[in-house]
This record gives sequence, C-alpha cells and structure tokens, in this order.
Amino acid sequence: MSYQQRLSLFLLIDSCIVFTAIFISCFLVNGTIEVVTFPILLSCIVILLCHFTLSIKFNLYKKAWEYASVGELLSILKIVTVSVLFAGIFQQLIVHDIFFRLLAVTWLLNMSIIGGSRFCWRMLRDSRLKKIENKKRTLIVGAGSAGTMVARQLLHNKQADLLPVAFIDDDSKKYRLDILGIPVVGSIDDIEKAVIDYAIENIVIAIPSLSKKEVNAIFLECAKTNAKTQILPMLEDLMTGKVSVSQFRDVQVEDLLGREPVELDINSISDNITNKVVLVTGAGGSIGSEICRQVTKFYPKALILLGHGENSIYSIEMELKETNKDSKIEFVPVIADIQDEKKMMSVMNFYQPDIVYHAAAHKHVPLMEANPEEAVKNNIIGTMNVAKAASWNGVKTFVMISTDKAVNPTSVMGAAKKLAEMIIQHIDQQSTTKFVAVRFGNVLGSRGSVIPLFKKQIEKGGPVTVTHPEMIRYFMTIPEASRLVLQAGALAGGGEIFVLDMGDPVKIVDLAKNLIKLSGNSIEEIGIEFSGIRPGEKLFEELLKEDEVHDQQVYPKIYIGKTSELLINEIEEIIQTYSNMGKDEIRAKLIDLANYRISPNSKVSIPV
Repeated sequence: MSYQQRLSLFLLIDSCIVFTAIFISCFLVNGTIEVVTFPILLSCIVILLCHFTLSIKFNLYKKAWEYASVGELLSILKIVTVSVLFAGIFQQLIVHDIFFRLLAVTWLLNMSIIGGSRFCWRMLRDSRLKKIENKKRTLIVGAGSAGTMVARQLLHNKQADLLPVAFIDDDSKKYRLDILGIPVVGSIDDIEKAVIDYAIENIVIAIPSLSKKEVNAIFLECAKTNAKTQILPMLEDLMTGKVSVSQFRDVQVEDLLGREPVELDINSISDNITNKVVLVTGAGGSIGSEICRQVTKFYPKALILLGHGENSIYSIEMELKETNKDSKIEFVPVIADIQDEKKMMSVMNFYQPDIVYHAAAHKHVPLMEANPEEAVKNNIIGTMNVAKAASWNGVKTFVMISTDKAVNPTSVMGAAKKLAEMIIQHIDQQSTTKFVAVRFGNVLGSRGSVIPLFKKQIEKGGPVTVTHPEMIRYFMTIPEASRLVLQAGALAGGGEIFVLDMGDPVKIVDLAKNLIKLSGNSIEEIGIEFSGIRPGEKLFEELLKEDEVHDQQVYPKIYIGKTSELLINEIEEIIQTYSNMGKDEIRAKLIDLANYRISPNSKVSIPV
C-alpha cells in the first residue's frame, strides 16, 4: 500500500470514529436518538479538523503501527485531548455553553476507539508471530537493558530462528518476574536446570559489560548443557551500529582467557610512532603482521615490511594498503633474510628507521629440537645482525619479541631466545639505541599455536591430541601481544625485558575441552588423547626467573625483569663453532649456556 493510499484510509477511518464517538456520546448523555443538532455538528466538525491537523503535525499517519508502543499512545492522547478542548472553546464562543459530560464521554470514546484500532494491528501481528513454529527455544542470560532488547528483537523479528522462553539473571529482585511475558527463572547457577526444565536449545549471553572472568564463569555453566552458546556483540559495536542486537556471535576461545586486556598509554605510543619511520622484521608472520596493523593506527611516516617469504609480505602489504588507502603512510615491502648481515646493514642505512620491531624468528619448539643449527642461525645470528645494523645506523628504539620459553629453557628454541635477549642487552650497554625485549606466553591463533591444530582435529571428527593432562600455558591474543610490543617501545629506557602479567595459566586439556564445546560437539563425540610431552617441552612455563623479578609494575599489568649475567664470550664461541658441531652437541651447548651452566668469561665482547 502506497503512502497516499494509507493516508486516505486512515483519514476515512478516523472520520468515521470521530462522528460515531460524538453521536454515541450524545445518545449516552441525553438518552435520546435526536443527536443531529447544531451544537453537536459544530463540536463534530471542530474535533475532526483539529484531529486531522494535529495528526499530521505529530506524524500520526506515518507511524508503523505494528511496532506501536507508549510513545504512539502519548501522541494519540495529546491529539484527542487538544481536539476536545478546542470543541469546548468553540461551544462557549458560539452557543455560549459547554457540554462537559458530552465532551468527557467523547474524549473517552475517541481514546478507546482510535487507540484501540491502532494497537489491534500490533496485537494481531504479535499473536501471528508467536504461532510461528520451528524456532529454537532460547535462554537469555542477562535480564537487563541488553537482554530485554534481545528478547524484543527476537519476538518481533519474523526471520529470527530463536524464540526466547526464559531469562537468567543474578539480580534476586528480578527472580520470578516476567519481562515481555518471559519469566526470569533463576541465577547463573541455575542455567543447567533451566535448560532441562524449558527444553532450551540455544543460550544467548546478553551482558555486553561482562569481564573475561565473568564470561568464563558463565560459559562453564553453559558447557554443562547440550545447548549451543552464543554471545551478544561488543557494546561499542552495538552503539556504533556495526551490528544489530540480534546478530549474535559464537563464543570464542579468546573470551575464556579469564584476563582483561591491558589498557595502553595511547599518547606515549603516538609520540613514539606518529610521523616516524618504522621497520618490522618478520612482517609477514602472525605477530609481525599484527604489529604492522597496530602501528598503522598511529600513522607512521613509513612502514618497512621486512620478511623472507614473498607471499606473506605481499599479502600484508596489499591488506595494509587497502585498509589505509585514505592515509599518507608509505608501505615499503623488503624481501630479505635476517641471516644476511650485509643486507641488514644496507636496509637500515637506506631507510634510516626510527624504531625497529624485531619479530622474525623460528618459534616452533619440536622443529628447533630437530634443527638446532637453524635456531642458532636465525634466532641468535639473525637477531645479532639486525641489532648491530640498528645500532650502527642510529635507530632510536629496538624492540625484540621474546618468549616465556626463554625462562629456565629446556628447549633449543627457548635457549636461543634467551641468548638473543643477552645479545641485545649487551649491545644496549654499548649503543645509543635503546634495546628492549618483550616476553610473553603463547599467542592464540598464531601459526605455531595449538589452537589451529585443535580446530583441524575437531573438524575431522577428532580425537584432539594433548601432550599431557597437567600441561599448562599462559595465553594471550595476537592483537594484545602486538599492542604490548608497541607499549614496550614507548616505555623503553634501554636493556629491559618487559613481561605482561598474564593472569592465571590455562590447562591445555581444559582449552581443548572448551574448543570442542564451542564447536557444538560433545567431548565424548570428539575424544581427547594424550600423546606425551614432546622433546624440549615443559609441563609449565615461567615468565621471569626468581632473580629477574622486579616486584613493582612499570605500567599496569606490565613488569620489568632485572638484567641477568650476560654470557657474551660463550655466545660468540657458539656462533663461531656451531657449524662444526653435531645436532646433539649444539642442542646441549645452547641449553647449558642459557641456564648458566658454563662459567662466564667477560673479557671479550661482541663488536657493535
């Protein structure tokens, strides 16, 4: 129906209502069928004209009545009241009398019939929607404003395949109340019972302000059921209109870390990056590419994307150019191997970066156990090449990405990273460049992370393989790890090892169980097998040794490690002789040296 047709229909309906209401009022008040009198006709015409004028002014004929609520009722109240008041004024002016009882009954009938006729359409539509079958019975966790919005959207959206049947809320005042006709049936602890009692198929967590720990606690209760669990989008996404309140997302493993992300000092990072030349090594990797994405938010003058793999460098270059096409940032791809000392010196000399983020490294523990010489070449010699080139060419800040596996290392990868930390701390003592390392735990979603492996195993129907039932790890997301790197660069004084307070470690077996549950499967369907600890692995990781710990935080959730003894002579000896050693000898020397099982001799140092 077009707007003109709709307007004509409403004008006709309202005319009939007004005439009928005033004549019925006259009959009820006077008790006679002789209702066609001059005062009555006058009142009828005045009310009708006022009604049409005010209805157009208040956009009454533009309302979508299937969504009518209190606002539309108030509009009708204003229109009817003012129309009756004008009729009374005209009665006084023309017939010198006001028929109060007649006007009161007319007002009552107009409100009832005009308002009722409008709201009947909404009631009819709502009752029809409630009859739609094949909708999944849904439990909404959170009976606040967000949960109420979700319920209203689901009730009124014909296309939605979810039907809200119950609320869960920890506010005891809401317990046993009905909201939009939906009962509040208990608290978080009652989720399992509610799912059984109400035959729930879907659970929607509708509390955008939840902390990670609270999301984790709720999900653990939901995981006791067979219902699929989803979560409301972030509050800022709802407020900015990126997503609607009915666009739920699946709970991600990142939601279950149980630790809130570190808030950054945006001003200090901006001062460090904005309008500066930034170089990222390993720019095509999981961490390196995310560092590049985070750096672009602070508008550097140029971003040098250095990496060994041409495909990954090409991909991140194209992505950054597309997402930053309106900015003036210059993106420069450089294909280079950090093991090439001359090329590193040439790159630093040509581009003259202000800050270097060194993310290039071999990170896979079992692979480095099998190829320890490659850990020496890439993680130790490569780091030394980049660091010396940065120092020689006057780079202001050099930030190296390290790992919790560098603490009391039992693996070649961890040992190589520990020795790389010693190298940059040593060069820091002889250079005007500020050298720092950032040490954190496992990164969710990176190519070497256990998460992608678990997901592939689940997709294939299982089983999920876990090395040991007691193995625990610290976890963080790729964006958070990358932001920490930027913050470290801003805090750098020179020689520090920055460590994030990563909260409580996570059992790998619990992580596997959560991923299975998040995939919509049961643990019995997929299964979990224990494969045994791999070479170089530990049951748990540490972020700082006891003699490295500074108790005071240098920034909320960020600690700084003390400088340990630097075994520079021994590192230089390994660099010069590893090519003549066997794999087992390289492996043993690296691990012994990183754990200080060789007496240091500090007379010789690495030239800068």
